[in-house]
Amino acid sequence: MVHNAPMLAIPKRFLTPQRLLRVSILVAVVTITLKTLAWVITDSVGLLSDAMESFVNLASAIFALLMVTIAARPADAEHPYGHHKAEYFSSGFEGILIIAAAAGIIWAAGHRLVDPQPLTAIGWGLTLSVISSALNGLLAMAMFEGAAAHRSIALEADARHLVTDVWTSVGVVLGIGLVALTGWLWLDAVVAIGVALNILREGARLVWRSSQGLMDEAVEPDVLAQIHATLQEFDHHTIRFDHISTRRSGQRRFVDLHMHMPASWTLGRAAALRTSVEQALMSAVPGLRATIQLLPSDVEAHFNDPKDLI
Repeated sequence: MVHNAPMLAIPKRFLTPQRLLRVSILVAVVTITLKTLAWVITDSVGLLSDAMESFVNLASAIFALLMVTIAARPADAEHPYGHHKAEYFSSGFEGILIIAAAAGIIWAAGHRLVDPQPLTAIGWGLTLSVISSALNGLLAMAMFEGAAAHRSIALEADARHLVTDVWTSVGVVLGIGLVALTGWLWLDAVVAIGVALNILREGARLVWRSSQGLMDEAVEPDVLAQIHATLQEFDHHTIRFDHISTRRSGQRRFVDLHMHMPASWTLGRAAALRTSVEQALMSAVPGLRATIQLLPSDVEAHFNDPKDLI
């Protein structure tokens, strides 16, 4: 999981997905209160759009907490590969909520664009908005760190949404500031529409990423490179690997491959080497599960036979 967010010096035990999402729910309630108050005292449609996105933050955090709790459940008879994909539902749900919020913002801003209204108590409104943004920014940094530590797409999705919320607030503050300086009331609605288009893009990106995860997308290029580098340590004139395939499932990564070796080897020797390769792969890539099929050097597996597709 790669991101460019700055890191906070927070112990990993405090960055569990469940704990961070509970904090996210609390922060969402606080920011909803502050931003709604800012909208009420200013009558700014830009601040209204900012408050609407905070409601999305709250709903997303609640649903994400439910999904990461399900994802943490161990494998069972009905789900032998675990419940890790539940996190993709969280990310996709958040994306859909963001898109819905963007549509609502555009609808509200369209009316205000036709009938601009004067703004009041701008100073207080902007102060409340800035305080809310600071809370969201600090929480987003902690969530990025937790997402990296636990390889949680649900945390990363929530963090990216919070970053979008921060930039939304920055845009709203700048827009209202320009309204105060120029007296152009229509700028408030234009800023709100710009905010909606920005979060619409983020929502579409989250939905797309979730869909790819549910379709067993391959592991990240840097992870695949680490897998190949680890296999290279065992690959020599008597051992070779082929048919390497990977996939992601929430926090877990999986790799399947064939290991070819001399037909004269005993089963015990072959199994011992396979165990060494599996342990090396899982040590090199946290959260990886390796499945290795043993084959003699002169035997090749055949895929995509027409009979297998029936």
